[in-house]
Amino acid sequence: MSVAASPSAPALPRIAAWNVYARLRARLNRWFQSRLPLLDTMTLGQRNVYIMPTRPGLMLAATLLVLLVASINYQLNLGYLLTFLLAGSAVVGMHVCHGTLRGLTLHLMQPQDHYAHSTALLDVKLTNPARSPRHAIGLAVLGTEHWAWTDVPAQASTVVQVAFRPERRGRHRVPTLTAETRFPLGTFRVWTVWRPAAELLVYPAPELHAPPLPPGEPRAGGARTNSSSASGEFDGVRAYQRGDPLKLVVWKKFAKADELVSRDTQHAQRHELWLDFARSTGLADTEARLSRLCAWVLAADRLGVDYGLRLPGQVVAPASGSAHRLRCLEALALC
Repeated sequence: MSVAASPSAPALPRIAAWNVYARLRARLNRWFQSRLPLLDTMTLGQRNVYIMPTRPGLMLAATLLVLLVASINYQLNLGYLLTFLLAGSAVVGMHVCHGTLRGLTLHLMQPQDHYAHSTALLDVKLTNPARSPRHAIGLAVLGTEHWAWTDVPAQASTVVQVAFRPERRGRHRVPTLTAETRFPLGTFRVWTVWRPAAELLVYPAPELHAPPLPPGEPRAGGARTNSSSASGEFDGVRAYQRGDPLKLVVWKKFAKADELVSRDTQHAQRHELWLDFARSTGLADTEARLSRLCAWVLAADRLGVDYGLRLPGQVVAPASGSAHRLRCLEALALC
């Protein structure tokens, strides 16, 4: 007795062939990108601008072929006229489409560092030295469909923001970008591939509902006093003085008692605030600990107090200010 073949059996060779094709295509893409130079500024020319007909362009070519055969068969002079008129328009459109990108200069501005799980924006400046404007130019990360479209005025420049989402924290190279246009007829696609040399730093995502700051540690030889309140903020306030930074004003006390007071940083700094990786217990993994430390760094910076950071194999001495905050965030990103 013969056994009928499974209906899914013919689909298995198709899936295997598709997987082989996908791996081969990915390998060719990596090989092609590895041959591209790393440049933050690139001028488009004959060597780095590519052109291919689109599907509508191929349909137009097939239509022109049918019109030409019909005109020859039936000796239609108007058919010849229509055929060569459309063919000439397509050739002119190909020249205009290629000239839309040729001669354009792409410049990547220095990307800003940002936090993980958020969208990073890359500012790309397009400069047009020609006396005619460039229309319908799109930029995107290679392999994605999130395009940013713009026009570039004649002898001027414009800035386009390209968005992408890094997979993890750390130092990342800017992904490979692509620019394309199908102006004016849509029958040809002109594109370029660009590998910027810039890098950006991705900080850990701060914990959304982080606990209060840990209590401060007494300085060596200092007096032992309570350094933190139940809310996690340093104790010690004084009357507001003209010129005090707004971040030192205790707004909660002002809202409750209508009294304007400021935090006494001299009293608070009798203790050292250390944000310790080993003390962020009760979390599942390293990334969760780094997220909590990131939230603590931002909270301590808002309070304007000195704080230090202890990480495995690295210690950042207590300090304050924007430079110290960036130093701590960089240490968290590269931990």
